[in-house]
Amino acid sequence: MKLTGLLMMPAGWIIVVAAVALLRLLSAQELFVAAGCGVEILGLVLIVRSHLAEKGGSE
Repeated sequence: MKLTGLLMMPAGWIIVVAAVALLRLLSAQELFVAAGCGVEILGLVLIVRSHLAEKGGSE
């Protein structure tokens, strides 16, 4: 799960950069930037959850 989270964070960033660079309509840019930020947040949540699961398992 940690690897998936680490891969999702740069993927979200790439979505944001590609949307700003390629799309001309402001509404489309906003939609893809929101989707990219959502992917980044999901990746961060996966990393935190896997870290907490590892920490909880060693006690």
